[in-house]
Amino acid sequence: MTKPRKPWRVILTGPDVRAESAHTSEAKAYTLIRAALGGASPADTARVEQWEGGRWRHFETVTADEIPNA
Repeated sequence: MTKPRKPWRVILTGPDVRAESAHTSEAKAYTLIRAALGGASPADTARVEQWEGGRWRHFETVTADEIPNA
């Protein structure tokens, strides 16, 4: 399988939400996470994955309580 154009993926989950977003860089992925898990968002967890070695690999899981002002 070829490397995707956007090798970073964020999967947001919560009681009433499941959304997936692809990004060109780690920095852009984390910008989304800070915005999506802050405030009154229905999302409470973000799973970060990176394309490596021909497949998606888990990079980190971030929870809303780790985001300042969440």
